[in-house]
Amino acid sequence: MKFYDEAKIEVVAGDGGNGVASFRREKFIPFGGPDGGDGGRGGSIYAVADRNLNTLIDFRYTRMFRAQKGENGRGADCYGKGGDDLELRMPVGTVISDFDSGEVIADLDRDGKRELIAKGGNGGLGNLHFKSSTNRAPRQCTPGGEGDRRFLKLELKVLADVGLLGMPNAGKSTFIRAVSAARPKVADYPFTTLHPNLGVVRVDHNRSFVIADIPGLIEGAAEGAGLGHRFLRHLQRTELLLHLVDIAPFDPEADPLRDARAIIEELRKYDEALHAKPRWLIINKIDLVPEEERAARVAELVEGYGTVERHFVISGLTGDGCKPLTYAVMDHVEQRRRAAASEELSENSDAADDNEE
Repeated sequence: MKFYDEAKIEVVAGDGGNGVASFRREKFIPFGGPDGGDGGRGGSIYAVADRNLNTLIDFRYTRMFRAQKGENGRGADCYGKGGDDLELRMPVGTVISDFDSGEVIADLDRDGKRELIAKGGNGGLGNLHFKSSTNRAPRQCTPGGEGDRRFLKLELKVLADVGLLGMPNAGKSTFIRAVSAARPKVADYPFTTLHPNLGVVRVDHNRSFVIADIPGLIEGAAEGAGLGHRFLRHLQRTELLLHLVDIAPFDPEADPLRDARAIIEELRKYDEALHAKPRWLIINKIDLVPEEERAARVAELVEGYGTVERHFVISGLTGDGCKPLTYAVMDHVEQRRRAAASEELSENSDAADDNEE
């Protein structure tokens, strides 16, 4: 299935049914009075997160979604039937925003989350509601309200704990194949990765994290060069970035340190928050460097890279250094999870205290 992570759709909630002006007319009951019922409410449209979906392809070909209208009211105190609600199932991680204003309407960040994206119109009132001691035979009724009509932008941001950064052919796909069951394409030419790949890394029983590989970045990516800029959003939810640098590029004119700095600058241009995320330097393809040169070349790269929390030296092809790296990443991810859980517990406790007061 082709990967789509953007779509534009139009959603139209159902209009409410009209109220009706009607009077009870039965034999031997000369003063039956008003009996016009209300119209039914229009159907609303909801977005539902579904973990079994991983692309927005369904919304690339069907752009218009309408909910059912409410039925009109009838006489004999009969109310109109409400319109059925419409549920749109979307991948977990989909962000829904207003196309014109950019306002975020919903963030489907967990499986089963259900968010209202277009509200149905209210049903109109029948003349039964307008009866009073001074108005025994009201002839007024109200029309149903209009349902919301919106143009929406859908953006899929994959949910991963760790994101991979790097130039094309830095060895990201080889690395993710080495540490997980994912099998992205690997080849000796740039841009073999055309869409994000997710892999589950299991370091122990009941200890795992999700890693995301996006197409390689090049200088000018933030302005649209190459492929990676289209997928940088997928790194915005991650807790940690692993910056893979090829220490032994095939091109003799390539400069790993210059390329690494270019990637950092592209992150800063694209999103300051993404640039500020924890980022580790991963020096890859060490197996292609003669043993007597390794220490000096690694030291030069680490020193020139700038401030970095941690660095690791690995070979994605042979697997050297990958296991210690995955365990260190697992420890970092678990620490962030515990901190997030503690913060959520504290917020819930404060909210409970406020409710008691």
